[in-house]
Amino acid sequence: MNIRERLEEREGHMLSPFAQKSIATRGRMREEPECDIRPAFQHDRDRITHSKSFRRLKHKTQVFLTPTGDHYRTRLTHTLEVSQIARTIARALALNEDLVEAISLGHDLGHTPFGHSGEAVLNTLHPGGFRHYEQSLRVVDILEKDGIGLNLTHEVRDGIVKHSKGKGDIIIRDDDEKPLTKEAEVVRIADVIAYLNHDIDDAIRGNVITEEDIPGHLRDRLGRSVSDRIDTMVRGVISKTLENTKMELTFSGELEAGIIELRDFLYERVYDSPIVHSDFIKCSRIIEDLYDYFMKHQDAFLDETELKDLYDDPSTCVCDLIAGMTDRYAFSLFEKLFLPLPWSIQV
Repeated sequence: MNIRERLEEREGHMLSPFAQKSIATRGRMREEPECDIRPAFQHDRDRITHSKSFRRLKHKTQVFLTPTGDHYRTRLTHTLEVSQIARTIARALALNEDLVEAISLGHDLGHTPFGHSGEAVLNTLHPGGFRHYEQSLRVVDILEKDGIGLNLTHEVRDGIVKHSKGKGDIIIRDDDEKPLTKEAEVVRIADVIAYLNHDIDDAIRGNVITEEDIPGHLRDRLGRSVSDRIDTMVRGVISKTLENTKMELTFSGELEAGIIELRDFLYERVYDSPIVHSDFIKCSRIIEDLYDYFMKHQDAFLDETELKDLYDDPSTCVCDLIAGMTDRYAFSLFEKLFLPLPWSIQV
């Protein structure tokens, strides 16, 4: 028995009957030899962590555009916070932490530069629209490793494409919409807990709101600090889930209502506030111009990507390029293509 097999055997003894066991994975898109050290989902986590798209998350906006302060979140720190919260919940529920971590680390790989504003612009420009969770799956399936993809397990891929909830229900109650695993449901909830609280923290740091601006009854119900609110939400989902025999991931009705109201407050006072939103209106023009330029100049696209030929229809190729950009790369490319450089006489 090799190390992987011993770890798989340990999962069988330690994990809940509702957990997704590594040995029972539905497999990969392409068959490949199993690692003799790492179970399948741990192997997936490592592939995501070592990918280029994961490293680029450190220079993609979470809420505030290219902040100068060292303590504001980026898309990468958001991803790490989601992973930490998801693992805490998964461990308490005896679910598969490797699967939870792999989904968490991969869930935002398809995010555009300039946060959700970048996503909204591409959604209007690209035929068929654009959704970051679908792009995240495209990244791991096709775009990574120069078009080979990461060949992840079906469970991780399913969790990535089904993690997003927007302003819809936090808890999925329609069986047709649920992901394949409880672990993927955990990540969906952890994503909400993470962004609600760290985006409020950043907004307070950026003087967009104060702690006292949060409605008093929400502070009474959820907590009077970011850490208290995270603790309330994490404990709430763990305790309520353990109460039911089928381990249905859920909150109490009162707690879920409070979380939804806090989310509405965040959208109104932070995401849609003139202070935050005005910069993203300017960034929309950057994405529009880059998209239009590369659609009209496919030779420039090939030069920029160092490809010999288009690998898909032009609009898809251009969309892939822009979605994969970091904020600073989009800024510098726009400057190179559209802004005149100072002219000097060479002596």
